[in-house]
Amino acid sequence: MSALDSIRKAAEKMTGIGRPGDRLPSLLCPPSITTFRFDDDGVIPNHPRWPLVLYRNGVALPDDLDPAAVFEDAFESNGWGQSWRNGIYDYAHYHSRIHEVLGVARGHAQVRFGGGRGQTVALAAGDVAILPAGTGHQCLSASEDFLVVGAYPPSGTFDICTSSRDRERALATIPEVVRPQADPVYGDHGPLLKAWTD
Repeated sequence: MSALDSIRKAAEKMTGIGRPGDRLPSLLCPPSITTFRFDDDGVIPNHPRWPLVLYRNGVALPDDLDPAAVFEDAFESNGWGQSWRNGIYDYAHYHSRIHEVLGVARGHAQVRFGGGRGQTVALAAGDVAILPAGTGHQCLSASEDFLVVGAYPPSGTFDICTSSRDRERALATIPEVVRPQADPVYGDHGPLLKAWTD
């Protein structure tokens, strides 16, 4: 997170300026939903059962609000916390012990999901990608203003896996990460819960 974003985030928390407050429900748009399933490529395991879920234009980002704050508040209101503001790493990586949500607050990027044999997806402001544990992701290119808000469900432990050395442990831990109780954007009845079934 840049120094300016850190200052902005601290000021928002203290004053509420730029945060959506009671407007939040009206900013959650009916999404266009796409799911992606990725095979294990020998380095990136991906998830054995659950797809990556992408909401195109899932969140409206009015000019009078801080777009990152809109995502932070949406995720937090649905129990997804430990939020951060940044980009997406430019190397392939995944999390073997926790799911992750990525909300695009500004700009656009080309992100490869699923590892070397995965799929490159164009992401833009307002999009939300929900990655089950094990899903590879890597930013291939991005606009200068590209900003993502990430968050995690309450169960699970953050880790970063990048190589075949992580594989044996990851293959055991990925299937054990429990399904979240709520969709990070749409709550208890969100589309994610239908997409991720046992």
